[in-house]
Amino acid sequence: MKLLSRSACRVDMAGGTLDIWPLFLYHQPACTVNFAVDIYTSCSIETRDDRKLILRSDDLKTEETYSSLEELDQARKTRLALHVWLLRTFRPEVGVTMTTHSESPAGAGISGSSSLMITAGAALNKLCGTNYKIEKLREVVQNVESQIIRVPTGAQDYYPAMYGGVAAIALSAAGVKREGIAVDLDEFNSRVVLAYTGEPRNSGINNWEVMKANINGDRKVQRNFDKIASIATAMRRAVEKADWTEAGRLLQADWDHRRRNIPTMTTETIDRLVSVARRKGATGARACGAGGGGCVFFLVEPDAKEQVTAVLEEEGVRVLPVTVAPQGVKVKVVQ
Repeated sequence: MKLLSRSACRVDMAGGTLDIWPLFLYHQPACTVNFAVDIYTSCSIETRDDRKLILRSDDLKTEETYSSLEELDQARKTRLALHVWLLRTFRPEVGVTMTTHSESPAGAGISGSSSLMITAGAALNKLCGTNYKIEKLREVVQNVESQIIRVPTGAQDYYPAMYGGVAAIALSAAGVKREGIAVDLDEFNSRVVLAYTGEPRNSGINNWEVMKANINGDRKVQRNFDKIASIATAMRRAVEKADWTEAGRLLQADWDHRRRNIPTMTTETIDRLVSVARRKGATGARACGAGGGGCVFFLVEPDAKEQVTAVLEEEGVRVLPVTVAPQGVKVKVVQ
């Protein structure tokens, strides 16, 4: 049997880091706003006649082989932690060749790892007959990702991979709930510019530092998160109304408050890109994910998109030609 799966990465517009439990409980009402983009992760799992586990990452150009699940359980060092930890969790009863690929640049901040967790987890869920519903699958792979990176993980990054589209992720004592936002995708796509700085970053470190500061009582950080939560709620309303002028203003406001939380949220490159793009017609900008490098997202007026793209490329960064990905994770079985 062979299984093929694929899901999308995401861009977050407001409310990031609030999705890490228990931060959102302290800043109510809380939500994040994000959308799936047509940058994909994929996974192929093929069963074997022996008990070997052959693990491959095409984009990392890495391969590892284990003679059995028992040998994999004993492994202390691995270059393919995502594969290893997911296999330890789902525990296939047969040998497999598991191959993954990510179109996301390294450390881009567009949740390539979370997308790949959903992609590979969905394939293993099908193969192993665990039959988790999609929300339970998110809980499982989110827990596994935290085991891998050794810091808490947020919930919002998995939802674009799960469902596609544009959405608000509502966060409360009752749990996490995705609420889709209907937008004119042609209109929205005409306003989206995504630039990769070429500077990878570690989102887990930035998020953990801010989370510790918040819980330890840093009033400046706590006030910033109160404001970020308010901005995210307003962003949701603006996107629902297709008020893109207000959405651009809120995007910039979210970034201005986030970058105050910790110096490593931004870099000289990010600050320069935001400045030159706004002079050419970007209405707002923010670094994706936890910042510190990776991708920067810009909202622009449609007639300024070419100018903004051109000036960013002149700065030496790579502009990624993205649109909203409307579909969530898909798994196909090939007999």
